Amino acid sequence: MSSKPVGVREMVSHSADETIAKGRELAAQITPPVLLFLSGDLGAGKTTLAKGIISGLGAAREEDVTSPTFTLVHSFRNHTRVYHVDLYRITDFHDLETLGLEDVFSEPAVLIVEWPDKLTLRTDWPIVRIRLEHIDDSSRGITISDPSGALRRGRS
Repeated sequence: MSSKPVGVREMVSHSADETIAKGRELAAQITPPVLLFLSGDLGAGKTTLAKGIISGLGAAREEDVTSPTFTLVHSFRNHTRVYHVDLYRITDFHDLETLGLEDVFSEPAVLIVEWPDKLTLRTDWPIVRIRLEHIDDSSRGITISDPSGALRRGRS
């Protein structure tokens, strides 16, 4: 019998639509302030999951959520402030500094970060780590690590 660390959930998505739906389910458990770190290879579904999270939070329509690969930061606001950040093209601290992410922490928000290994800012906000992995052409494994209990339980 294998045991998972406390606060770790695993699931499988069999399509992009299912990944979006899982993002919406996850959004129902989110209370700002929180950092969501999305990691995985190129094409693993990070932006697809973010699309579900952002639309599930009511911050934007699914079709309005695109990858911030070239703009680096997308900002959404409804009843919840949401920032979607892609650090793939960040090469050093100066690049990161020019994004002005420190200002994000001035009031409660949801900060979704793709390629979070490049984020060097310090904060006391809870962090939820989400890893997406290719299983096959259409299926993805999704591992959610929430050791601080930042996500509300009961709706998953």
